[in-house]
Amino acid sequence: MRSIRNIVILTGAGISAESGIDTFRSGADGGPSLWEQHRVEDVATPEAFRRDPELVQRFYDMRRAAIQTKQPNAAHNALARLDAEWGGELLIVTQNVDDLHERAGARRVLHMHGEHLNAWCTACDTRSRWTQPLVDRPPCPRCGERSLRPDVVWFGEMPYRMDEIYSALRAADLFVSIGASGAVYPAAGLVREARELGIATLELNLERSQGSAWFDETQLGPASELVPAWVEQMLARSVS
Repeated sequence: MRSIRNIVILTGAGISAESGIDTFRSGADGGPSLWEQHRVEDVATPEAFRRDPELVQRFYDMRRAAIQTKQPNAAHNALARLDAEWGGELLIVTQNVDDLHERAGARRVLHMHGEHLNAWCTACDTRSRWTQPLVDRPPCPRCGERSLRPDVVWFGEMPYRMDEIYSALRAADLFVSIGASGAVYPAAGLVREARELGIATLELNLERSQGSAWFDETQLGPASELVPAWVEQMLARSVS
C-alpha cells in the first residue's frame, strides 16, 4: 500500500443506490427494478429509439428529473475528498449517468456510459448541458435542429473514452471497483486487465459480484461505510 501512487476507481450503480437512485437491476427503495418496469429492448437500444422515440425520451426524461432530486452520499463525498487530497494520479471511471460524483466535488471523473444531464445532437454531434425534458423535441442550442437524444450509451453502442481508461489503467498501481455488478462489459473486464498488468485490485461492494473472484481482496458492506473508511486509510498511509 505504501508504494501506491496512481489509482483507477470504477464506480457502479451500487454507490448511487444509497442516494435513492434506482438501478436497472433493483429499485433503490426496494421496489421493482427499471428492467422489471421496462424491457431493455424498448428503452435502451438505438433500435428502440428509432422505433418509438417518444417512449424512450419519456423514460429518460423521468430519470433526468429524478436524479436532480437526489444528493451525494458519504461514499461520493469520500471519493471527492480523495480526489482533492491524493497527490498521485487518480481517475474515477463511473458507469453511472448521474452527476453525484461531481456534485460531491470530484473533478477527476470520466463517465464511460454518458450523462443524464447532457443532450447529444445527432445532427451536429455536439453535447449540451441539459436538465429539461426532451420529449417535445426542443432545438439544439448550437445548430437549431430538433435532433437531440439522451447522451447515454445504449446497449449495442460503444462506451466513451475507452482509450483514456486503458491508458490510466496501464499507469495505475491500484484498481478499485465500488458498487459494480461485474456483469456489464467492457467495465466488467477492467479487473482482468488490471490483473494481467500486475496491478493490485480491490472490490468494495454490498455483496459479491460476478467478478469478485478476480480481485485480490473483496470487502462487503454499504458503500457509504466502506468507502469513507478506505479513503481514510489511503490518505493516512500517503502521509505516513
